[in-house]
Formats: sequence, structure tokens, C-alpha cells
Amino acid sequence: MLNCLFVGIGGFIGSVCRYLIGLIPVSENTEFPIKTLCVNVIGSFLIGLIAFSVQGGKNIDPRMVLLLKVGICGGFTTFSTFSLETFGLFQKGATLTAAIYIICSVLLGLAAVLAAKTIVGSFA
Repeated sequence: MLNCLFVGIGGFIGSVCRYLIGLIPVSENTEFPIKTLCVNVIGSFLIGLIAFSVQGGKNIDPRMVLLLKVGICGGFTTFSTFSLETFGLFQKGATLTAAIYIICSVLLGLAAVLAAKTIVGSFA
């Protein structure tokens, strides 16, 4: 039950951070979901830092890993929103925008995880 509490606290933090990023004013004249893209890239980088830090033999309390990885990153990242927005773009006929969004989300997310691995590796 204590594990659930750690995940819940982290989820609260991640969700509030995600909400606050949603409040950042961005020109509404564009249909490209830039805030969700930024959240997914940042979340990918953070989860990479956490995962590779633990994997690198760092002595981190497993509950702290749950709080950070499952809680904060899980509450912060918005892949379900990504899917819904992409579907909406396809429905509106914005196929090129949807394709660019998919490619950027996946490639930049992977690049962020690689950057995190490189950063953690340079301190090992």
C-alpha cells in the first residue's frame, strides 16, 4: 500500500506540472500541438535519466523510483493525449500535420532518452 502512496504523490506532482504547462500561452493560430510534444519529449528525457541512473548501479530507494518514474513521469507525460490529438488531426484532414507530429514525437522522444543515457553514462 505504501508503494501506491508514492505513485499517487508522484502522479499528483506530474499531473499538476502537466496542467501548468497547458496554461502556457501559445498562439492558437496553429493546429500543431506543441505543448503536448514538449511534454512528451521532456517526459522521455526525465524517465531516461531515472531509468539509466538506476540501471547504472546507483543506490536509489525503489519507492523513490516508483515516485519518479511511475508517478511523476506517468502523471506528466501525455501519450494518450498525443493519440487523441493525432486522431483529431487525421479526422480534420490535416494528414501532413499529423504525420509531422507523429514523427517528431517519436524521434525527439527517442533522442531525449539517448541524451539522458549519454549524460548518465558520462557521470558513471
